[in-house]
Amino acid sequence: MWRGPRPPMLVAMSDTPVKQQNTAAFYGQAVASFAVAMAATAIGIFRLDANAWVRSFLAIAVLYLVTSAFTLAKVIRDRQEVGQIVSRVDQARLEKLLAEHDPFEKL
Repeated sequence: MWRGPRPPMLVAMSDTPVKQQNTAAFYGQAVASFAVAMAATAIGIFRLDANAWVRSFLAIAVLYLVTSAFTLAKVIRDRQEVGQIVSRVDQARLEKLLAEHDPFEKL
């Protein structure tokens, strides 16, 4: 069976890692928005016409909500990154299999 030279391997566009970078303006807007929201909530709780125990409870509840939101965002991000890594490994295996496959070889 004739085996000619293999064609050069083509590098798929998906092999280049895409680094998703936020702009400085987006980062600044997110930080400012968070600061304004926390300040407004703190002022609202402080100026609330209620007992000190009620205001304290609301303050602790807000802090718990914020930490839970950060944890949830991190878990979602980590799960997405793991999915991308698994997808890239599967894609590399498929490309290797296709590169080694000779369609003219007899079975």
